[in-house]
Amino acid sequence: MAAPLIRGVTLRVGAEFRVNWISRGLSTSATCCRRVAPLGPMPNVDIDVKNLDDLEKYRSYTRYLKVAREESRKVHWWKTYRQYLNQDEEKSERIDIGLPNKRAPRIKEVKERKRVMRENHKNSELERATRLRTLSIPLDEVKAEWERTSGPYHVQKVAEHYGVYRDLFHGATFVPRIVLRVHYSLDEEHSLPVHRGNVVTPSEATLQPEVTFEAEESSLWTLLLTNPDGHLRDNDAEYVHWIVGNIPGNAVQSGEQICHYMPPFPAKGTGYHRFIFILFKQEQPIDFTEDCLPSPCHSLESRTFQTFDFYRKHQDYMTPAGLAFFQSQWDDSVTHIFHQLLNMKEPVFEYDRPPVYHPPQKKYPHGEPVRYLDRYRDSQETTYGIY
Repeated sequence: MAAPLIRGVTLRVGAEFRVNWISRGLSTSATCCRRVAPLGPMPNVDIDVKNLDDLEKYRSYTRYLKVAREESRKVHWWKTYRQYLNQDEEKSERIDIGLPNKRAPRIKEVKERKRVMRENHKNSELERATRLRTLSIPLDEVKAEWERTSGPYHVQKVAEHYGVYRDLFHGATFVPRIVLRVHYSLDEEHSLPVHRGNVVTPSEATLQPEVTFEAEESSLWTLLLTNPDGHLRDNDAEYVHWIVGNIPGNAVQSGEQICHYMPPFPAKGTGYHRFIFILFKQEQPIDFTEDCLPSPCHSLESRTFQTFDFYRKHQDYMTPAGLAFFQSQWDDSVTHIFHQLLNMKEPVFEYDRPPVYHPPQKKYPHGEPVRYLDRYRDSQETTYGIY
């Protein structure tokens, strides 16, 4: 004889008792649940909600902000919403693997800013141009100032948003203190720059880009271009597109070609891929014999790569210093790369969508649209305006 099905009923009596009755054979159980007192005083418990008019007014936002900051520094027994979200990040400390900070002290920057403001206030021509709305701001100087001061920290935040450090360096981070300028040549007069996440199509990135950065003539550098989103078999692996090592100064063309340039080839149906340029500063010349790939190299197995393993192998002699990346998705030029360069069938990824659900048909559909019966006709033709 089969065992009877389990049936359960939960009764809540008052606020302190919960009675469970389980019907499998004959058995009953009662569990006593009591409310636990809070670990400390609740917030705003000292406020009389019935007499809010007698509360002290802040009178200004500055006073309110000061009190709020003082209250946020106090230690409470409860956790805020932000603390619950960031509790995993607080446990694991972020390791900085970048160049040391050579930024001037904050006091000197404030003094220099105040000095410039005083000189501007004394400049009568500047005041007149501002009043007449004829003042022109040199954007090149503004951009250069941004790149020298707060720009690297902004680039770091953007890279964290796109998951660059998470996927390439397993959570370790660095401030890109060297400005990396990458340009793809479109024709003799126009070029397409690579910033921080802008879109570049595979057809625009067919040729090897022009990379420039500020460096001393006696320094050595390594340039890397990788795609962490395009591997066809292993989600944790990457495809390396370009590696140049032992670059003297900023002469990329004079460096050692470890892996020749391969255009982007994001597979159809996989969305946008990140293509990331990483610039490493070398302490001394490095022997890349074990890392060299044959030229040309059109084997995806040979181009399987992991930036973290590459950096860990040479971490005693190189430090990440620059960063730039773009996004790209499939276009017609990718088909040519798979067929002609990689000599393989192009992979295509598609979604298997479930069939459209329709509720059971009503015999007398009152209040339904005029084309109600089109939902249930036996045809593969697309219908419009049904819902």
